[in-house]
Amino acid sequence: MTRALVAVAALGGTISMAPGRSIEAGVVPRLTAEDLLGDLGTDLPMDVTAATLAGISSASMDYETLLRTRQWGLQQVAAGAAGLVVVQGTDTLEETAYFFELTWPHDVPVVVTGAMRNPSLPSADGPANLLAALTVAAEPRSRGRGALVAFNDDVHSARWVRKAHASHLEAFSSNPAGPLGLVAERAVHYFHPAGGRPSALPVESADFSALVPLVEAGISDSGELLKLVLGGGARGVVVAANGVGHVSCGTADVIADAKVPIVVASRTGAGTTFRATYGFHGSESSLIRLGATMAGWLDPRKARVLLQILLASGASREHVEQEFRLRGDLDR
Repeated sequence: MTRALVAVAALGGTISMAPGRSIEAGVVPRLTAEDLLGDLGTDLPMDVTAATLAGISSASMDYETLLRTRQWGLQQVAAGAAGLVVVQGTDTLEETAYFFELTWPHDVPVVVTGAMRNPSLPSADGPANLLAALTVAAEPRSRGRGALVAFNDDVHSARWVRKAHASHLEAFSSNPAGPLGLVAERAVHYFHPAGGRPSALPVESADFSALVPLVEAGISDSGELLKLVLGGGARGVVVAANGVGHVSCGTADVIADAKVPIVVASRTGAGTTFRATYGFHGSESSLIRLGATMAGWLDPRKARVLLQILLASGASREHVEQEFRLRGDLDR
């Protein structure tokens, strides 16, 4: 039987961290992709090629690194890779996964993983997560599922996954959809067949230099922060709104005057924005009338990634609305 070839890109993060030059310095990204794979031994059921593309904390992740990793991945697929594994820190792991979900043009899976415990700690979870990710990437039934996250033996869809705990090993959740499957005895068990995916968004000529902030709504919100952000040159803004897509009257007034796309997502992290239930000024229906785009089931962080990609590619407000209806709809 032909062994699958899986390509691994290491970008840094907790999984690659080791103590610095002094105890006070804490752990820093130092381990290469080859170091990480070396911990797994030689008894792997797939062939693996590895590259260290960055050595950063995921708090410093940027689109330049993601675009370079994507280009590397395209080259690996052209060379025969049956799956890709991207290893990085967990702080922005969900955003990296969703970037690949939106822009990856192949059926070949991209599996993102990392670790909550660095290698110097007891029961470090990096090797198990990396082995699970390799297993998922090599599995033929992973094809056509888009970008995936393999973590703590769960397999998540990039569209739903989010970091839901700051430090626990079971940090990632796909509430309310749940995981796609799990890894047990070095095999992947999917609960459902692969479904259809929208076409990949083009990023070959994208310019990610524009400011696209995320502003969260809250109590006693006058809208002044959103006004300052818009006055500072933002090309678009995601508002993490209350409940099903509600903001204060003051914020609604600012949205009414905005000349750039405003996307409204729910700050709760689960559930969809509504469209036609509430009617007060600042409600979801009034924001739609004022020109805002509703994110649907996309949480604020994923909504920001989608908006950034669209604006970087020169999308019009009409195109932004179409893409959010397509990708934020549960029934697509």
